[in-house]
Amino acid sequence: MAHREPAVTEEPTIGKLVVDASRDVSGLIQKEIALAKSELKVSVRAGGISIGLFAAAAFLALLAIIMLSVALAHFISFTGLDLAWGFLIVFFLYLLIAGLLGFVGVKKLKQVKAPERAIGQAKEFPSALKGKR
Repeated sequence: MAHREPAVTEEPTIGKLVVDASRDVSGLIQKEIALAKSELKVSVRAGGISIGLFAAAAFLALLAIIMLSVALAHFISFTGLDLAWGFLIVFFLYLLIAGLLGFVGVKKLKQVKAPERAIGQAKEFPSALKGKR
């Protein structure tokens, strides 16, 4: 029987392993970026269509409010008032609603506060990286 010597396989050097790992990570990152771009393209297209549809819906709602205002003014004129008075009443009704909405909006705006805990943690972050407490 012939004595076989084990096949000698060369162990890769650390430098070669680092180069291979770096190349693999670079390729992986490039593929992830390409995937993100393709997903974003689909999302942006769908988002653009959505924005267009919402804009059309808002425009039609605005037209509906205008028509409702005209109809309301005409209904007021059926009570015996002149049509001009009906339009003025509708105008002041809208001013009242706008004022109420503005008042509630200002009240809600005063309740907004800065995220104090998050700001405090963000200030501690640089010292945590340095290993200090």
